[in-house]
Amino acid sequence: MMYLVPFIAVAVIIMPLIVIAVKGGDERKRRNAFRTNLVTFVATLVLMVALPVGLGVNAEVEADAPVAETTAAESAKADSDGLGYIAAALATGFGSIGCGIAVAAAAPAAIGAVSEEPKAFSKALIFVALGEGVALYGFLISFMILGKLG
Repeated sequence: MMYLVPFIAVAVIIMPLIVIAVKGGDERKRRNAFRTNLVTFVATLVLMVALPVGLGVNAEVEADAPVAETTAAESAKADSDGLGYIAAALATGFGSIGCGIAVAAAAPAAIGAVSEEPKAFSKALIFVALGEGVALYGFLISFMILGKLG
């Protein structure tokens, strides 16, 4: 049963889009389906975080093997490592999102400026490259964080 949970989650998330694709519809129905899909996606994510599936899994220990108890320091180290990995992922993700926003604003303006005056190509290229630098900085910060963890 535990193996079906991800498949059920994916089915619930894409169900509104399948209904619209089969039935068709106007712009209003598509907007409502998109909103329903977005709310369902967020609710599924919240449930997946709030109700972890792996809590019922227990490792079997042999009778002769000594049972290792984790100390508070080992537990704190594991928690801090997990938060470090989350921080590295967020640095890369938000840096990439910021890069996308910056390039989405700068690139069309640069293309327009170059089409009007071809001598402005180097200036336009600099502004687009500065936007892409945001993603590189996020990537660099995530490598620095991962370097501290390992």
